[in-house]
Amino acid sequence: MLSWETFEKVEMRAGTIVDARIFEGARNPAYQLWIDFGPLGIKKSSAQITKLYSLEELVGKQVVAVVNFPPKQIANFFSECLVLGVVGAEKEVTLLQPERTVENGLRIA
Repeated sequence: MLSWETFEKVEMRAGTIVDARIFEGARNPAYQLWIDFGPLGIKKSSAQITKLYSLEELVGKQVVAVVNFPPKQIANFFSECLVLGVVGAEKEVTLLQPERTVENGLRIA
């Protein structure tokens, strides 16, 4: 079981995708994302969300991500946050998003 104290250490924040590119070096189809978290700055993420999302529709979309993991190297790219989504039966990922537009960097409670 996860303690409440441990859960409180996880920093989930809202951010807006400002750039998205095909991740050429990834083993599985993925995008490289640059996400604006307001006062926390722009963080990069690798996301396997190609089944449901095109590059064009991602830019400007708000997402929820964990921002306090250490950077993780994936091929030649350093992912600085973990974008959250729901994994479906066919391994497709539906992004978690705020129900309405919010300020970038706000903490998820």
